[in-house]
Amino acid sequence: MARSPTTSDVFNAVAEVQRRRILELLLGGERSVGQIAEALGFRQPQTSKHLQVLKEVGLVTVRGDAQQRLYQLDSKGIREIHEWTKPFERLWSARLDRLNDYLHALQQKGGGDASPEPSTERNTEPNPPEGP
Repeated sequence: MARSPTTSDVFNAVAEVQRRRILELLLGGERSVGQIAEALGFRQPQTSKHLQVLKEVGLVTVRGDAQQRLYQLDSKGIREIHEWTKPFERLWSARLDRLNDYLHALQQKGGGDASPEPSTERNTEPNPPEGP
C-alpha cells in the first residue's frame, strides 16, 4: 500500500493545521497523548494519528513511561523546516530594515514629531535578491 502524501515529508506533515497546533503545544515540553488531546480539544484517537504522522517524518520523538507514551519535539526534524525558512527570514528582515530607514527619513524630514524613535538595531545578513 502506498504511503499517504501527508506522511512523505515534514512539509506535508505540517501543512495540516492540527499538527502545527500539536507542535506549538510541544514547545512547552514533553506531553502525553492525553494531555495533548485535552489541551487542544481533540479526541485521543485523532491525536494519536496526528502524532504518528509527526513521528514518521521525524518531528517528534516518543518514549514510554509506565502506561503513557510521552512526546517531545525532535530538533533534527525541526531543523529541516528552519533551514528552508531561513532565506525568508532574511528577506523580511531586510524589508523591515528598509521600512525603518524610510520611516526614520520621514521623521527627520517632518521636523521630528512626538513619535517614538525607531530602533537602530540593524540586520547584518546580506540582502537576498528581490523578486522571483
